[in-house]
Amino acid sequence: MSELTLTVVRLGLLALMWLFVFSIVGVIRSDLYGTRIVQRGEGGRSRVRPTENAPRSRLRGRRPLSVLAVVDGSLRGTTVPLKESGVLLGRNPECTLVIDDDYASGRHARVYFDDRCWYVEDLDSTNGTFVDGHRITEPTPLKEGTQLRIGTTVLELGR
Repeated sequence: MSELTLTVVRLGLLALMWLFVFSIVGVIRSDLYGTRIVQRGEGGRSRVRPTENAPRSRLRGRRPLSVLAVVDGSLRGTTVPLKESGVLLGRNPECTLVIDDDYASGRHARVYFDDRCWYVEDLDSTNGTFVDGHRITEPTPLKEGTQLRIGTTVLELGR
């Protein structure tokens, strides 16, 4: 090989190496700093009607569980309507509830309706999901008033 060809190959490999390094730094940066929370409505609180898209309860005379409320953490007072398709919790902007918490993963947990009750499932998060103080490893049923902790954010299932 000529000297010119060898120099071009070396510079190409060097450029690819730096491109790889910058992509790794970008991924680490987005994981460390998460996403930015945009203020929603008055005082940064999101208020949603609790009965929208909630599954019908099989119990007569009682209102079905329909909201997931943040009771402690930076988003305290925020409520999210529960949908049969599920509610995704985490730091990614694609999540239904974006949690700005250093201990939350991008896609941390999912709350979904199956048969007769709501379940929470940890999505292989780094720091785990806790239900009433116990770390969960498999889908766990939720009842009204059950506290769900993701990092420093505490959520509660309600009507």
